[in-house]
Amino acid sequence: MKRNIVVGITGGIAAYKAAEIINDLVKKGYEVNVIMTKNATEFITPLTLQTLSNNKVAVEQFDHIDKWDTEHIALAKKADLFLIVPATANFLAKLAHGIADDMLTTTVMATKAKVLIAPAMNSGMWENPIVQSNVSILKKYGYMVLDTASGRLACGDNGSGKLLDWKEISRLAQEQLKE
Repeated sequence: MKRNIVVGITGGIAAYKAAEIINDLVKKGYEVNVIMTKNATEFITPLTLQTLSNNKVAVEQFDHIDKWDTEHIALAKKADLFLIVPATANFLAKLAHGIADDMLTTTVMATKAKVLIAPAMNSGMWENPIVQSNVSILKKYGYMVLDTASGRLACGDNGSGKLLDWKEISRLAQEQLKE
């Protein structure tokens, strides 16, 4: 039986890197389902990710469904691992404080699977004490929050907050399923 990874994508410029991770996981034999926030669709299209994952991409919490199931609960139960890449400051705050107001946050809250979070944002945001407090809260609840890389960011700044290399994120996700 194929192991299932649900990939959640939030609305940051690094969203396009999720395509490489999804492609890699599918090539390695994992079933991948994708949930995108509405803001994520401004950076990469659901069609791209549907093509790479070979599965319908969920965006709307109350999307028209062809068969009756509560999609966020079905995906929450289906996941052997939940991978959020990239995770924005907004997403981290909502999850840390139990705000479930879209398809992604409600599904993550409903899952019993391990959750691996790969943040990406501007250095000022990543280093902000509020964001770091939210990361601490998530870790306290058992979420695995990766550190960020340092380097040139999309905004032109140089510093922390850069998404880890996609190959490293894919490796870490696969490692979680071997435990």
